[in-house]
Amino acid sequence: MSHPDCRLNLRPLGTPRGVSSVVGPHGVGASPGDKKAKSKSVRGKKKSIFETYMSKEDVSEGLKRGTLIQGVLRINPKKFHEAFIPSPDGDRDIFIDGVVARNRALNGDLVVVKLLPEEQWKVIKPESNDKETEGTDELDLPEELCGSHLPQQSVKGYNDSPDVIIEAQFDDSDSEDGHGNTQNVLVDGVQKLSVCVHDKGKEDADAPVTKDESTPMSQDTRVLSEKSLQRSAKVVYILDKKHSRAATGFLKLLADKNSELFRKYALFSPSDHRVPRIYVPLKDCPQDFVTRPKDYANTLFICRIVDWKEDSNFALGHLAKSLGQAGEIEPETEGILTEYGVDFSEFSSEVLDCLPQGLPWTIPPEEFSKRRDLRKDCIFTIDPSTARDLDDALSCKPLADGNFEVGVHIADVSYFVPEGSPLDKVAAERATSVYLVQKVVPMLPRLLCEELCSLHPMTDKLTFSVIWTLTPEGKILGEWFGRTIIRSCTKLSYEHAQSMIESPTKKIPEKELPPISPEHTSEEVHQAVLNLHGIAKELRKQRFVDGALRLDQLKLAFTLDHETGLPQGCHIYEYRDSNKLVEEFMLLANMAVAHETYRAFPERALLRRHPPPQTKMLNDLMEFCDQMGLPMDFSSAGALNKSLTKTFGDDKYSLARKEVLTNMCSRPMQMALYFCSGTLRDQAQFRHYALNVPLYTHFTSPIRRFADVLVHRLLAATLGYRELPDLEPDALQKQADHCNDRRMASKRVQELSTGLFFAILVKESGPLESEAMVLGVLNQAFDVLVLRYGVQKRVYCNALPLRSHHFQRVGKKPELTLFWEPEDLEQEPVQQVVTIFSLVEVVLRAETSALKYSAILKRPGSEGLPGPQDEEEADGDDDDSS
Repeated sequence: MSHPDCRLNLRPLGTPRGVSSVVGPHGVGASPGDKKAKSKSVRGKKKSIFETYMSKEDVSEGLKRGTLIQGVLRINPKKFHEAFIPSPDGDRDIFIDGVVARNRALNGDLVVVKLLPEEQWKVIKPESNDKETEGTDELDLPEELCGSHLPQQSVKGYNDSPDVIIEAQFDDSDSEDGHGNTQNVLVDGVQKLSVCVHDKGKEDADAPVTKDESTPMSQDTRVLSEKSLQRSAKVVYILDKKHSRAATGFLKLLADKNSELFRKYALFSPSDHRVPRIYVPLKDCPQDFVTRPKDYANTLFICRIVDWKEDSNFALGHLAKSLGQAGEIEPETEGILTEYGVDFSEFSSEVLDCLPQGLPWTIPPEEFSKRRDLRKDCIFTIDPSTARDLDDALSCKPLADGNFEVGVHIADVSYFVPEGSPLDKVAAERATSVYLVQKVVPMLPRLLCEELCSLHPMTDKLTFSVIWTLTPEGKILGEWFGRTIIRSCTKLSYEHAQSMIESPTKKIPEKELPPISPEHTSEEVHQAVLNLHGIAKELRKQRFVDGALRLDQLKLAFTLDHETGLPQGCHIYEYRDSNKLVEEFMLLANMAVAHETYRAFPERALLRRHPPPQTKMLNDLMEFCDQMGLPMDFSSAGALNKSLTKTFGDDKYSLARKEVLTNMCSRPMQMALYFCSGTLRDQAQFRHYALNVPLYTHFTSPIRRFADVLVHRLLAATLGYRELPDLEPDALQKQADHCNDRRMASKRVQELSTGLFFAILVKESGPLESEAMVLGVLNQAFDVLVLRYGVQKRVYCNALPLRSHHFQRVGKKPELTLFWEPEDLEQEPVQQVVTIFSLVEVVLRAETSALKYSAILKRPGSEGLPGPQDEEEADGDDDDSS
């Protein structure tokens, strides 16, 4: 589903101009092509740079016959001339070489490609790094793999307390290429590494881009094995422009002052090098831009692409808005939201009219006759301390026979969102709330998110519940679904619940707990938490015995200054027993609802599947672990989980190594996807790989995810509360696809928000020192996981005071020896050997340009760090012990 421009409520700087008013039908200079194209023009007919797109008919015919392939385009963020689409057979990605072959498609677009003849396929030199040939630049782990109940909530105002702790996930996309941040984890040969950022090709978009590791096939390369060729293709059609066509960046004057173009256009240079440069009409620009361009050197603008002609290297766009100073939180945040098509406008009056008008709102009397009344039960919420949108509550009632009645109570959002209403339409379009470090862009108006639906303590709330009879070991004896009314007795934070779990026998002082309603005692709540914890531990243990997988990703939490909003510090968020408790019951509820809705409507259930890892990348990882002597079993999710949880020891070195290994294992993982059961014929594909279950869905967060609202409606129809929603399987699948797209965008925005705050922290409080572990070695650089902050960075040899450096393979292990310039000229250079799993000390420091920071290595010999000798021993011991 594309995102129409009008969704964004941007205040334009100048009249947005249609393409027709800028580009004449013929005539050189009528359209802002580039000079090179002009010099080759013949009598006003301009030479095309890009191929004309195929017709719709030819495309659908080609896709049917298999002569064309479709897929989502991923452009390498560090080498923008390289792009990839996934291979339909899960093998190595298909390579799209250069801007021309990409044919005006942007990152994330759904494209159709045609394979090039074999002699034009990319040759992978045997000695080059095989990982160069993969190309997924963002790491997309489903939340079920890395903690679905990790706090995503955030705060709106910082005035509640001096230090607001906010959690977010960090994924520093500092990769040169490939899947995520360290494509070169699995080094399989020397790669030529060009240390400069690939910006040069950008300056002159039509200059030939020299690539170091791929060459067209010549006769003598025919003898290379099949394995060393990568299928290459060109884009022939864009099926769906998923990219928002908006970019943030900077304005510049055109270089050639004498050209006709100079009088009409400025050049917009996007911060994201995957987006082309854009000609913008001068009348969109600030009035004094031409006379005082330097005044705007640090001003961030948003520009929208309106057209991109076949005869121009650069796109045509209009300047939508001036955001403010680059490097400041709010302008940068607005830029991120706009680029990823997040609608952060205020809700319209038409939408707000759908909400209850007479406030304070009370539950209508007729609802009491339709619902099970649970207001007397001991029910409570457990959430991050800063959360305001409380989706879920829990209860645990001991039964006379020693079993328990356990309830998961979810806000009944669908009650307030009538199907087909303007409110429903905007929620469906937004599809998810977006959690930034400093604020939330809500899916639903705040009145619903934070008041009417949120399960605040000591107020009557409408809920949808799943209630089980469970044994203390978590065995399900009975199950009930239905609409309910609850009255939560207290709002616990994860910290409160954790202190209850950690003091099972000691009474927790009232002053350390939130207010509890008079009908219930703190002892009763404490006991319920302990009982839930006991059952959750059993459920969790059983899940992993049954073959589930978990890859814990490090997540950063920031403390913000409550006046300036700037980050004061950060730490890795700790995932504790209280988080695990909530997660187990949410998983249980989601699985129960998946089975219930699929049983009732096998063609109309909205489910969530998680495909197994990408074969090619998994094989590479297996080969790598073999080379490193790591006893890893990749035969199933459960086997992988067992391999990762085998005790490497709990010393600092072993824990760091486990972190790095977990990181490597997350690379081949695919995204989890919503889908409609009626559109997928093969039931084996319904499975959720990470959870290792046949059916799964999302039911527990309807305030922040539209998929859950749809699932609530289906469950209500299953139970006879309402008619089946009027959605054919194809229409439901379309909505599922849109939820997948928006979820992906929101995850990316969340990561970029964290990246922004971390970069500002380095700038304001840096340089920051930390131990780091090496997770990839190249011939002039290496990648590290910075342990204190969970960020990944590349350390370049040419940024260090080295006399020289030397790359070699020991067996198949890559090794980089650094010869440090001695501080005293009399001395010999200090040698430092860097291999995968080396522990090193790094310093993160800000660079002069806005919001960039780099990692440099501290000289070896600092206290407490193993030198290469110790490390080899540690390595050996670990392998033996595991």
